[in-house]
Formats: sequence, structure tokens, C-alpha cells
Amino acid sequence: METVLLNVEPRQSVGKGEAGRMRRGGKVPAVFYGPGKAAALVCVDAREFLFKLAGLEGSHLIQLLSPQPEINEKMALLKEVQRHPVTSAPLHIDFYEVDVNKSIEVTVPLRFVGKAQGVTAGGSLQPLRRDITVECLPREIPEFIEVDVSGLEIHDVIHVADLTLPAGAQAVYDTNDAVVTVAPPVAVETKPVAEGIEGAPAEEAATATTESAAPAAGAAPKTEKK
Repeated sequence: METVLLNVEPRQSVGKGEAGRMRRGGKVPAVFYGPGKAAALVCVDAREFLFKLAGLEGSHLIQLLSPQPEINEKMALLKEVQRHPVTSAPLHIDFYEVDVNKSIEVTVPLRFVGKAQGVTAGGSLQPLRRDITVECLPREIPEFIEVDVSGLEIHDVIHVADLTLPAGAQAVYDTNDAVVTVAPPVAVETKPVAEGIEGAPAEEAATATTESAAPAAGAAPKTEKK
């Protein structure tokens, strides 16, 4: 995976008022921290951040470029991005420093490819997970993990342990969860349409209509009043 280069600038003040002024000026407040070190206050250009990182899936290695020597060229991951509830604009960003020589756990999206045989037979593909956690070196983080579903028949299942992972990556899981399956076709229940009385054959309906019109046995015939 290609490393993303991102410019960060130092900031001195904190507080909602200052953060609001920064956002109106096109900057996003952020912090940079790591194991055993205090958080450093920084900010990033909102347009640069959106252009380089907003559309990316999964975890991506970021190299920070800064006038601060203690931050410049450090490697980091996006730990958290707080967003506006309506516009989804970034409000605050957490950068977490990583050691490129030590393995880390990251979330990687799954990409399903191929047309399952069970889908051709009338079933439907049902993804049960959209991503998994893997352990790898920061420079070996896969952009996505491809899952070939073409061999799946109806009721077949692919589990986490069945996935083919890139070299250097290992799946991290407590239970061997199902990733994707092919569900059987849904049977459509149809009701017979009867002529005449609902729920009865046409011949029975006609008989029932005739009998209801005939006078009951032993009943006196009706006479017209003059």
C-alpha cells in the first residue's frame, strides 16, 4: 500500500472558540500522539485532508510532514476522525504514531469478486462481514482483501479462516466468524383464484348459489298480496 504524505502545522491554543476559528479558516484541529509520549497539538488543511484521505477505505499509513522536528516524517495511522453530524466535514483528527518495524492490528475491508454458482441457481449472495482485523507491519497493510465467491453453492459459507491473505498479514479473531454465504431462493406462496364464491371451485359456488335461492323443504310458498 502506498504511504500517504500529509502536511501538518503546529497550533498553540485550545478551546471551542479557537477550534471554530480554525475551521472557518479551512483548518482542522488535530493531535499527534503515540506510546509513551504526550499529545502534540497540530492542525491540517481541510481540503488536503479530504483530497488525500476522505475517500480511502480501511487503514492507511500516513507520513506527516511538519516544521516541528519531533513530528516531521513520523509515521501514523488515523485513530479517530470526529465529523459534523449533518455535513460529515471533519471536526477533529487523532493521528497515532506507529513503528514501521513492529506489527500492528488494523481493519481491512473485504472485496467480494466473482459470481457464485448458487446465485446462478437462483440463490442470493449475503455478505455477513464487510471487513476483518489483521496483524501486519505498517508498510504491509493491504488495501483490501479479495474474497472469491464463484465456487459457492446454495448454503455454502466462507469463514474468516478460509480467506487467502496477502503475504505478511494474519487474521486476528476470537471466533471463526462467517464472512459470506449464499441463501436459497425465497419461495413465493400463491393462492388459487376461484370463480364465484372465494375459496371454492366454480362448480361448488354455482351449487351453493342455487341451493340458497331454493325454498327450504316443507316451507310454505310465498304468495303475493293483492
